[in-house]
Amino acid sequence: MKHTISSAHINKNKLSEIAFQVTELELSEDAKQRILKGRKYLDEKYGAMQAPTAYGINTGFGSLCDTRIELQDIEKLQKNLIISHACGAGKSVPKEIIRIMLFCKIQSLSYGHSGVSIEVVERLIFFFNNDLLPVIYEQGSLGASGDLAPLAHMALPLLGLGEIYIDNEVRDASALKNDYGVEPLNLKSKEGLALINGTQFMLAYAIYGLLKAEQLWNWSHITASLSIDGFNCSLSPFLPQSHLIRPHAGQLESAQLLLDLLDGSEIAQDAKDNVQDPYSFRCVPQVHGASKDTLNFVTKTIVTELNSVTDNPNVFPDSDEVISAGNFHGQPLALALDYMAIALSEIANISERRTFQLMSGKRGLSSFLVHNPGLNSG
Repeated sequence: MKHTISSAHINKNKLSEIAFQVTELELSEDAKQRILKGRKYLDEKYGAMQAPTAYGINTGFGSLCDTRIELQDIEKLQKNLIISHACGAGKSVPKEIIRIMLFCKIQSLSYGHSGVSIEVVERLIFFFNNDLLPVIYEQGSLGASGDLAPLAHMALPLLGLGEIYIDNEVRDASALKNDYGVEPLNLKSKEGLALINGTQFMLAYAIYGLLKAEQLWNWSHITASLSIDGFNCSLSPFLPQSHLIRPHAGQLESAQLLLDLLDGSEIAQDAKDNVQDPYSFRCVPQVHGASKDTLNFVTKTIVTELNSVTDNPNVFPDSDEVISAGNFHGQPLALALDYMAIALSEIANISERRTFQLMSGKRGLSSFLVHNPGLNSG
């Protein structure tokens, strides 16, 4: 599937498409003009010997921000930045995550507030379209200054360095020149910083994790419905009356989903001897629903991040400003992802409690759900 990178808002319905279906990218004409404008502004304002000082453009980085870098050393500064931060460790990142990372970085750079040249963006698109995926490692990012180490590994092949997947084989990135006729790029001012600043590593994992979490949330209702029938539970806890007087959106959705799944069940329609069912059965809408509300919050955070510029400094040609701020910080995603982990854990917890009830020898079920318990252990 082909996708055009533009300033059009990417909504939550596009997340699955981006993660699993898009195989080819192109820049819209508007995106091209924004990128060209941002780069032209930097070249004109900071491309002379007596240019004003601006962080990451003609200075060192971090605590070396007050060290002025001379014009003739700018390209080396950017190359040194990439090489010095390519220090990831651990297992290699799955290729499906790397593809999402590339998409997210291309999208962020396309707004024109990062000041990179169009050659950098088009080379990243070339990698994406040809399934040339930089080898990236799981460990190394702290998130406080963005995903510096993983993104540095993503950027190395732009320089003809590092490793890259070519035809599912890990190769030295220098092979790009012979196999594809691709010459290494010489990074201009700020380009190295724009590439490694940002949250695209954690954002890629967030998108992938959210999509899997949504699947698990749906599947959890199928397993809950099987358990509800298996334990001969009443459907009354799922009727809308109780949920409309506590109308959390996720709770309402969960209760209705259970009713839909159990529609037509003969067991559910039988008269019940039990006065009420255990928490782990009748509280499914309340627990699953709260998790759904959490996933909705996480979705909002992820969608906002995907439509954002997350490097530093930010370039504003129209107002003649370069603002050194902190959009690279990963805290919005970090808190959302912790929240999502809690929400999924609660779905697992209540599922385990239902399994315990099913094995407890109650309601006509044999202990441990096994024939002739004792002789057999279940």
